[in-house]
This record gives sequence, C-alpha cells and structure tokens, in this order.
Amino acid sequence: MDNTMWMILAVVGALVILVLAFYAGRLLWLLKQQQQRQIEQTLALQKAHAEHDKKILDSVVIIVRAMQEKQCDISEGCWRLSVLLDSLKLSNELNAQFPAIFEMYGRIQHLSIMEARKQLPKKERMKQDFQRMQAEAELTDKVLEDTKSLRQFAQDQLNKLVASL
Repeated sequence: MDNTMWMILAVVGALVILVLAFYAGRLLWLLKQQQQRQIEQTLALQKAHAEHDKKILDSVVIIVRAMQEKQCDISEGCWRLSVLLDSLKLSNELNAQFPAIFEMYGRIQHLSIMEARKQLPKKERMKQDFQRMQAEAELTDKVLEDTKSLRQFAQDQLNKLVASL
C-alpha cells in the first residue's frame, strides 16, 4: 500500500474517532441533564410533601387545642386527628406514637355520621351514641395525654418544616 492509502485510512480513522467522541460527549451531556431534572423533580416533590404536611400539622395543632380546651368532643377530635395523621407524607408509624387517639378512632370509625346518622332510626342513633360515650369514658384521660405529646410533636415538626422551606 502506498502512502496515500495510509493517509486516507488515517483520516477516516480520525473522523470515526471524532464522531464517536462527539456522540459520547453528547450522551454524557444528556445523562447529566436527565440527572439534573431528576434532582429537581425530587426536590419539588419533597417541597410539595413538606407544604402538605405543614397544612396538616397546622390543622392538628388547632384540633388538639380545641380538644384540650373542651371546644371539640374527644371522639370527633380523634376521628379528625386520625385521618389527618394518616395523610402526613413525611412521617409514619404515628399510630404507635399516639395509641389512644387511634384506639378511639378504631372504636368509633364504624359509627354513622352526618346524613347517614340522620337517616338512622332513633333507637340505632341512641345505640351508637352510647357506644361513642362509652369509648370516650374509657379513653378520654389517655387521649388527653396523647394530645399533649401530639401537640409538642406537631410543633417540633412544624419548626423543622418551616426551616426546610
């Protein structure tokens, strides 16, 4: 082979290497862009969860205060708190942390409320009222103890969330 042929092969080889290097660089750039988008999405999701939890915890503090000041029935407060606490995004295992609240909810969650309650015969309504009052009589002291620690927990969590937002 003569020198011209080697020269052509070297140029073609250099072009192939250049094209492959450009392609690899482009893939690396696309990968970096994708990773950046994933990080941004993760941060946005964390922020959305934190904002959601802040609203929930604000409501928890209000309900706990109302329960402690006897402006809200213990059973109604436990119902509301259980639903709210179950919807927290950044915390879990709260039923073990506040067992009396969740026990009360477990005892009354099958009872009719609002329109369904109005549709019940008087005897059935009275039976359900008795079940609710019986649960309240047995658990009120424990629930009020749970509300003290729940109020502190909610305030601590709110402070953390506000600092992170």
